[in-house]
This record gives sequence, C-alpha cells and structure tokens, in this order.
Amino acid sequence: MVLFSNGSFSQDSNEPKIGLVLSGGGAKGFAHIGALKVIDSLGIKIDYVAGTSMGAIIGSLYASGYSGKQLEYFFNSQDFDLLINDKFERSAQSFFEREGAAKYAVSLPFEKFKITLPSALSRGQNVYNLLYQLMLPVSHIDDFENLPIPFFCIATNIETGESIVMDKGNLAEAVTASGALPSLFQPVVIGDKILVDGGVTNNFPVEELRSKGMDIIIGVDVQDDLRDRESLESAIEILAQINNFRTVNAMKDKAPLTDIYIKPDIKNYSVISFSEGQDIIANGEAAARAKVTELATMVKRQSKEKKTAIIVPPDSITVKSIELTGNEKYTRSYLLGKLKLRGGERISYNRFRRGINNLVATNNFDTFRYRLESSEIQGEYGLKGQIRESQTTTFLKLGVHYDDLYKSAVLANITKKRLLFNNDIASLDLILGDNSRYNFDYFIDKGFYISLGFNSRYNQFSKNVNPNLALEATSPFLSGLNKIDVQLQDFTNQLYLQTLFRKDFSLRLGGEHKLLKITSETLISSSQNDDFIFENTDYYSVFGSLDFDSYSDPYFPKNGAYFRGDFHWYVAASGFNEGFKPFSIAKADMGYAFSFSDRLAFRAETSGGFKLGDNSTTTLGFALGGYAKNFINNFSSFYGYDFIDITGDSFVKAMFAFDYEWLNNHHIIFAANYANVEDRLFDTGNWLSSPDFTGYALGYSLETFLGPLEARYTYSPETGEDYWFFNLGFWF
Repeated sequence: MVLFSNGSFSQDSNEPKIGLVLSGGGAKGFAHIGALKVIDSLGIKIDYVAGTSMGAIIGSLYASGYSGKQLEYFFNSQDFDLLINDKFERSAQSFFEREGAAKYAVSLPFEKFKITLPSALSRGQNVYNLLYQLMLPVSHIDDFENLPIPFFCIATNIETGESIVMDKGNLAEAVTASGALPSLFQPVVIGDKILVDGGVTNNFPVEELRSKGMDIIIGVDVQDDLRDRESLESAIEILAQINNFRTVNAMKDKAPLTDIYIKPDIKNYSVISFSEGQDIIANGEAAARAKVTELATMVKRQSKEKKTAIIVPPDSITVKSIELTGNEKYTRSYLLGKLKLRGGERISYNRFRRGINNLVATNNFDTFRYRLESSEIQGEYGLKGQIRESQTTTFLKLGVHYDDLYKSAVLANITKKRLLFNNDIASLDLILGDNSRYNFDYFIDKGFYISLGFNSRYNQFSKNVNPNLALEATSPFLSGLNKIDVQLQDFTNQLYLQTLFRKDFSLRLGGEHKLLKITSETLISSSQNDDFIFENTDYYSVFGSLDFDSYSDPYFPKNGAYFRGDFHWYVAASGFNEGFKPFSIAKADMGYAFSFSDRLAFRAETSGGFKLGDNSTTTLGFALGGYAKNFINNFSSFYGYDFIDITGDSFVKAMFAFDYEWLNNHHIIFAANYANVEDRLFDTGNWLSSPDFTGYALGYSLETFLGPLEARYTYSPETGEDYWFFNLGFWF
C-alpha cells in the first residue's frame, strides 16, 4: 500500500501545473482572445489564470468558464463607444433630464463658484454591468481560487502606489478595478482602498503566478514597444512613450520568466482600437499558432482531458427582494422609481440593466455596485445594492446655437441638485444673442409617487409671418398684405404635478399663466409713434400632458417611438383680449423610427390638433412652417414653407424621413411632409381629403460636439417656392 501510494503521488506530481498570464493593453488585449482560441483548440487545461487590466477582464471570463470562441462573440457584439464612455440609452434618463440633456455642449462641475474637472471621463458603470451579467453564473464565488479555473488580477492602490493582488470578493468589481485606466475610468473604491489600473504598477504578474505553484507559464504580452523618433510626432505619442518606459523595461526581466512567450504583432493598433477588434483577435491567434509545437507538447504531459464547461449568461431573472444601502440624501422610493423595480416579477436581464442605468443616468451617484444573491429557487435573486452618492451638486453647462428663427445665441446654464430638498433639481438657462431668452426649471422628483415641478420661461423672436397668426381673416388690416413683420414675446409659468404611468409614460397635470405679446412695425398704431399691438394678454389655463419617448437619439433616431399628448383649457384672460371667452386646445404628436441597416434609418411622424369652444382668439392657434426643434406654443415645422406660413385652428400633418449615415456622424436626409390646415377642419371632414400642403427636403447634417451642423433645402410644389434652412448646435 505504501509503494502504491508513492507511485500514485509520483504520477500526479509529474503532471505539470500550467498557468496563463495576460498583460494589459486596452483594445490590443483582444489578441488574448485569439491566443485562447488556439489553447482551446489544442485541448490544453489551464490550472491558473492571472491578468492585469484588459488581461484581467478577458482572463476572469475565461476562468469563469467561457471559451475563447464565446469571448470572441461577446466582444464583437459590443458597442465600445457606449461601453467605455458610460453612455446610456436616452430612455434611461428621466423625462426632466432627457429634455435638457440634448442642449449643452459642455458640462463641468461648478462648486463654490469654481470650475473643476471630473475625476475621469467615465464611471465604468457600463463595464461593471456587462461583466456582472457575464459573471452571474459564478457570482456566488467570493474566493477566486474556487472559480472553474483559479484566478487573480492586479490593481493599484492610488494612495500608496502599492500593487494589490485581487483574489477575493466581488469578481466583477475586482476586475473593474484592475482595468480602471486613470483619467479614462474613475477609481474604484473597495473597502478602505481606492484602486486604479493594475498596469500602473504591475502589467504582467508572472512572478505572482509562479508563486501559486505553477510549473509552466504561458504568457501573452500585448504591451507597446518603445517607438522610434519618426513615430513620435505629437504630444500624446510622447506622453505614451514616457509612460511605456517602466513597463517595457520591466518586461525585459518578466518575459524570460515565462516558458512560452506569445507576443502578437499589433504595433499598428492602439489601446483604443476597439473598432479593429476582429483583426487584433486574428493577430493574437496567428502569434499563438506560431508556438503551436511548444503548446502541443503540454497536452501530452497532461493525464486528464480538458473538460469543457458550458456556461451561459442569464437572459431573465426574478428579483425577489431589494436591499439598498449607502443612500443618505435620496429616499428608497426615489431609488426604486429610477430602478423601475418592485420586486417579485420576472424580467429580462436587459430590462434589469436598463433599470440600473436609469438610476446612474441621473448623475446623482458616482457608482452603483450591486450583487444578485441566488435563492433556493433557480433564477430568483435578492438584489443588494451599494450606492455612493455624488458630492458634486452644481454644474456649469454651456452651448452655442444658430438657426433661422432665433438667430445666433450663447447658452449658459447653472444646474443645482439638492437645492431645497434631497431629491430636487433646479436649472436656469440664460440665452444671450439676437433674441435673448431664459428658461428656469425646478423639479422635486418622487419617482413612482407624485412629483412636483415648476417652469418659467421667456421667449422672443422677430419674423415676417402670415398675418393670420394675429388677425382674423376678415380684418381690414390684411388688405394687400402677404407678410407682416412681428415681434413675438411669450412669458409662461407652469406649476404641475407629475407621475410615472405604466413605468414608461410621464403624466402631468397643472396650471399655467401665459403673457403673450405680439407687436409689429409694419402697421402703425393710432398714436403714430408706437408699434401696432396685436396681442398683449395674460392667459390662465389648466393643462394635462402625457409623454412617452424611447427615441434612441433626439436628432437622428435609429429606433424607438415617441408620443406627446397635450390638452389646455383656457379659462380666463386679462388685458388686451377684452372679449375673451373660454376655449380649449388639444394636440398630439407621435413618431416611430426603425433601421433598415446600420446606416439607413426611417422615421415616420404624425401630429394633429384642434380647438374647442370660442374661436375668436387666433393668437394661440396652430401655425406650420420652417424647420426648428424648439418651437413654443402651437407652432411646428413644415418643409417647403417659411416659418408660420400656414395657420388655422386645427390641422393634421404627416412626415416621413430617410436618414442615411454614409460616414460616421455624417447624415444625408430626405424628408417629405403633408398637411391639411384650416379652421374647423374636423367639422368639415377635410382632414381625410388629399393634402392641401406638401413639402420636401434634402439635407446634410454633421454631428459635432457643439451639436448638429445642418443645411436643408426645402421645396413646395403648390407654391413653387423653395427655402434653405441652416442650423448649428444643439437646439435650445
């Protein structure tokens, strides 16, 4: 028995322990996937995996049980622009923030009247979300030694400069810390340590892996080599060279410590070459195949065949319970309202992840780290979330804009969160230019419960318009006039209640005061000195609105739907309109967008409105024409006509647009619109007849950091007239 035991021990001890170490390198780390595909194809059983940064991300997933081919599929299907920059679907934002998010070119923290810079470009939340979903099948494992393949990664303590071996805890969080590249991703707080990218101190942890008892180590190195003088043409390239001094020098000692050293030829790629991931994977596969003879000898020395684990990320879960900690300023109801979770319902994992994004997209939290703890029933989990509230509550936001109606303008915004209450937000837009304006919003967000909002805005513009906007068609002042120059000033204040309806609709009910003033220099008043006054009245109304907006982009949607219904009951007036009688205005807009391909999208939109009751007040009627995104009152765009060319107390309109993105951010737009507009349109039945107004547009749009740069040529066959419309910057 003693001899038999010794013989068995000798046989086991002769089987080498094989370790795999993967370096950091950003997008160049895709080459690791190519090497893993070769290792899998040869049937090599890896006994331990170590990695740093991107090597930690890919290595941890491999250690969790995914194959090289699965990783290739996962990474090829990701939009890395959204992933790395922490961009969220537009629908993840609240209705309040969604309305303002597409107005500003720059947003900076502004505490104590000092502009500061954020700690990083991205919080890394999207990276964590993706990793946690993929790692959910092994999320119950806190000791990384117990993963299907034992694993550890390296992070750096930013306070001490110490290299930290991460081998216990939340796997997704540990790997996120290892890949937290300074300035790109904000540091990750775990316990009492603030951690950043492990590549800062140890980008190739081969010694640590050897200390785990590994006999043979396969190393895949995707780090940059030093470049010659011809390649150092910019400040960024010089800084990158300086940063690479340490890692390149360290590899002179580390590379010989591997038994099989794989160095893919990826000098033509950078750490951000994510769009070229497939080529990088192919180069990693080619480099590994060059070592196939050495790799194949390992299989012969392994007595057991490699067992292929089947691991699949979940597509749906049941969140049975919700436990949230770390929130001091924000209530549980506010958090649940953003998460859109009530507990106990079966939901898709994508919907669960959208709920997480809804919360983070408020920008009220630096991080939201969570765990899903499994219960006795398969597929049921308890959500435990740890929130870190943002200490930044004040922001300075800037924008510029030009269009054919409001002309040139500069926007400065101050946004203050937690002004009076923990879950409120105040925002003031000051718009200076040819037509100075302002917009103030205050909103107390209660999530699923009743929220309270207040809006005050002032708008003005001057334009040659259809005189029917201000006068009845029978007015003697219209004799011989096609257009009159008017100065329109609108001062509106709203107080409203808002709640979420069926989780995705926003329902508002409130009261409104509007001071509307319309004057003209075209006509002379009786005093012979003053502008002619068409309107100078205070209107009082109650209103209700229902909103839904899942457009992927407010300017160039490729998918999603949109709906807005609005009803105003004008109950009183004072001032110029002495013969006022109550009336109501109802209107609705809806749209749908979908894509034929990655480049070609189609959008169909329709809208309509009508007036009920007294018809003597014409200044709040409907007016169509021109192209703009920030119309007030009951004005709307219509290609082929100038601004406010078509007026009436009721209308129907349809618009169809094709958007071809022939290069990234370059759009060619073709659109057609059709409308019927007249007084009492729905009483006459003409809204079902062939359209009285048609127009077509051909445009070119370029997405810039300031907003869209657009030129649109429009034409109407009825009038034979054409118009050019230009726009620069986000609309406000």
